[in-house]
Amino acid sequence: MAKKPPQSSPFWVPHVHADRRPVLLARGRIVAALRAWFLAQDFVEVETGTLQASPGNETHLHAFATLFAAPEGDSSPLYLRTSPEFACKKLLAAGERRIVEFAKVFRNRERGALHAAEFTLIEWYRAGEPYSTLMADCAEILKAAAQAAGTWHFSFRGCSADAFAEPERLSVAEAFGRYAGIDLLATLGDGEGDRDGLARAAVAAGVRIADDDTWGDIFSRVLVERIEQKLGIGRATILDEYPAAQAALARPSEKNPRVAERFELYVCGVELANGFGELTDPAEQRRRLQREMAEKERIYGERYPLDEDFLAALEQMPEASGIALGFDRLVMLATGASRIDQVLWAPMMGGEGT
Repeated sequence: MAKKPPQSSPFWVPHVHADRRPVLLARGRIVAALRAWFLAQDFVEVETGTLQASPGNETHLHAFATLFAAPEGDSSPLYLRTSPEFACKKLLAAGERRIVEFAKVFRNRERGALHAAEFTLIEWYRAGEPYSTLMADCAEILKAAAQAAGTWHFSFRGCSADAFAEPERLSVAEAFGRYAGIDLLATLGDGEGDRDGLARAAVAAGVRIADDDTWGDIFSRVLVERIEQKLGIGRATILDEYPAAQAALARPSEKNPRVAERFELYVCGVELANGFGELTDPAEQRRRLQREMAEKERIYGERYPLDEDFLAALEQMPEASGIALGFDRLVMLATGASRIDQVLWAPMMGGEGT
């Protein structure tokens, strides 16, 4: 009879906690350093609600649902937020100019070395400032985190990156050409893109695809299998100009409407942050979110309501840029941790995967 694998000791066992404590103390130093940095940049730290009428409307994000029971006996569905984005944008509409939130967020169906069901996002917004400013913010935040942790380099599973080097800036199209040999822009039209053209290119690059894969499915598979692990090696990478179809909350690029003002920050092959020049057209935003939810229903058989209050607020929201950064992953990189549960004070029992 096969033996069950040994169970790790709970985090509250004294010797386990003693081993974990240096990393957890580094986490505290990093959050203090980042709060000080945002304060010095004239950001206002805000706190928005965890329970929301809509958890967010991205196709592949899954929320925890609950019911609010009113004293009168009526009930209505609520969700634990997957991001504070909608609430923060309402505050921009209200008149705030620079805001930051260290937000506890929740995502269902997520567990692994880099994923926890409950984790911390640092999300910040700059009204009236271009999204390129966020790229400069990222470089400074990497330096501040490394200094607080007492390191010159970030590391993850044998990869390293200079925390103080100027990040590489690379377009998504350039990355597809460099690492997969695919001319991505040739597959982009005015709509969803040339699915069959991208499929042929992906197969030629050695990426397996399914008959029912959409253009977006193939794009994501190439990105994950051929590109991501090569980003942020030696120094951070800013992967910029995502296809517009892969940027539901971002405005189109003025240089090329086929791509959007969206970038992601990678360090040691780890996706760390996701930034946008924010879309402020409520009609276009509604159309995009409805499309995301239709795709969610097609794939997963469920959909989430739209936040009508958010869409109304977009009528008054100024031009802005915004970004979400995975704080727990940043701590991992700064301390050399290999799993996200190692940097959480009280990780969910059951553990995170490998």
